[in-house]
Parts: sequence; C-alpha cells; structure tokens
Amino acid sequence: MVREIVLYGDPVLREKCKPVAQITPELEALAADMIETMHAADGVGLAAPQIGIEIQFAVVDVSEAEQPMTFLKVDGEDAKLEDWMPLQFMNPELSFPKKDKGVMNEGCLSFPEVRAEVRRPDVVRAKLRLLDGRDVEIETDGLLSRAIQHETDHLFGILFIDRTSPAVKLSLKKKIQKMWDKYAG
Repeated sequence: MVREIVLYGDPVLREKCKPVAQITPELEALAADMIETMHAADGVGLAAPQIGIEIQFAVVDVSEAEQPMTFLKVDGEDAKLEDWMPLQFMNPELSFPKKDKGVMNEGCLSFPEVRAEVRRPDVVRAKLRLLDGRDVEIETDGLLSRAIQHETDHLFGILFIDRTSPAVKLSLKKKIQKMWDKYAG
C-alpha cells in the first residue's frame, strides 16, 4: 500500500526516532508499504519518519541507478548489489573509514522538486540490522553510500538541507516556500 509522504515542516521529520526493539509482522508489512511508496515516488530511499512513524527503520533501493557505487562489501566480502536491493534496515550505526568527502546533488521525497548540493563522506561503513534479523556491516561508496547516510539522518531528525552550506541554505528558502505553497498550501 502506498503511504502518504510527510512534507518538510511536519515536526515528525525533526524527531530522534526510537530504535526498533523487535521484528514483527507489522514491521514486515510496513517495510513492504515503504518500498512500494518509495518506488511510486521515484525515490531511492525512504525512512519511517517520512511516513509519520518515529522508529529507526528505512529502505533503500539504488538498483535502477546508472552507477550506484564502485564497490560493495558485506561483512568484509565483495557483494553484488542485486543481492541486497531493496535494502531494509533498522537501528543503523555509521562510521566513515576514509576522510574524503564529495559533493553530490541530493533530493528528498519530503521536499518535492527541491534539490541541493550536499557534501558527505564518500565511503560509509554501516552496521545494520536487517528485516530477517541478521546484523551486517556494509561498506560502500557512491549513491548507495549517500542514500544510506541520507536515510540514517532522517532517523535522527536531520534533513539534507541541514548538511548544505550557508549559501545553499539561503538559495533554498524561496524554493522551499514555493514547494510548501504548491504541496501543502
């Protein structure tokens, strides 16, 4: 079932979400709804707070991207992207093994038609619990790295606009107001 996506301005997007304590049939149904919602909105990621649910759960699917990453390791072993998409994870812990950062144009389903240049670490190492109960450590770069970082930020009340430069923030004010008038007004 496609769920309604919460727009910027809704206080749920600024909440620090609660960790997921256990995997239930309701969480599995939520995951299916979130994947359907993300695909229907042409997104590559969706976090539970974006549909109004304050838990540390997110989905990512970059399988349709032209160059989603240059490498993917799961528990230290080389892995194939198609074996891991869509990625459904909870209670993420991120670290950044390299200091290199890059700028990429990002969007967010909670900000329709708003995009901005965001500087983030190129490589992420993510400790994740999967929907099947396994704990894994994923290391990757590119769009997959960025999507994991972006969705994890949502789980802690951080939005992509928070990670932009002051000049970009200023330039976004009018775009965000226009978005708000169009979608929420």
